[in-house]
Parts: sequence; structure tokens; C-alpha cells
Amino acid sequence: MKLLKEFKEFAVKGNMMEMAIGIIIGASFNKVIDVLAKKVLLPPLSLLSDGANFQNKKIVLREALLDASNMVITEEVAIAYGELVGVFLDFLIIGFTVFIVVKFMNRLKDRAQDTKDPTVKTPKDIQLLSDLKELMEEQNKLLKTGV
Repeated sequence: MKLLKEFKEFAVKGNMMEMAIGIIIGASFNKVIDVLAKKVLLPPLSLLSDGANFQNKKIVLREALLDASNMVITEEVAIAYGELVGVFLDFLIIGFTVFIVVKFMNRLKDRAQDTKDPTVKTPKDIQLLSDLKELMEEQNKLLKTGV
């Protein structure tokens, strides 16, 4: 029964909704990055390398053996380093994009927490802390002057 109560508190506090929203946005973000990497950035890189498609690059360790009717007897054994290059480029693009998004969000957060910026509404908790700080500074000045 305690477990059910803890789950209810977890769901009511909003953590579950925040996680669901994060997962949905993450899945959509993954699709955007996938298209950005494969359809926007890799084609120009392919042109720079004389039209080489990174996805098809491999080191063949053993050729496939075919019989007289072109049926595969033994499969080809190869190291597909081209896929690794593609995945690594995806990783770099995702990492850089996440960095830019987090940097932008931090800038917005910093602006929201700046109590002196009139263009952005300051959250109540930050405003209360700022007011308390100002009151304490005022009291310290009064105590120093001996009034």
C-alpha cells in the first residue's frame, strides 16, 4: 500500500508528466538530428570526398563465396567503418545541438532570475530572495551606523 501511495505522490508532483514530455521531445529531437546529419551535413561531406558514401565504406576481410548460380555459399566478412563514421558524426551533431539548446535555455533562465531586468517577469521565489537580500543589506547598514 505504501508503494501505491508513493507512486501517487510521484505522479501528482508532476515528475511523471515532466518525464513524459522530455521523452516525447527527445524522440522528436532525435528525428530532426537524424535528418540534419544524413540529409544536410553528410551530402556535402560526400562531395568533398569525391562522392564517397560513408555508410558503404568497409574493409573486407573475406570476400563472399558464390556458387555457379550466384548463390551465396559463405557471407562476406567485413569491418563496416563507414557506419561508425556516420554514427560518430551524428553524435557530434547531437552533442553540439544539445550544447546550443542548453546554452540558450541557461541564458533565458539567467534573464528570468535577474531581478533588475524589467523585460522578463522574475519568478516569485527569486523575487522573494532578492527582497530578503535587500532588507538584510538595509538592516546591516542601520546596524553599522548605530541607529
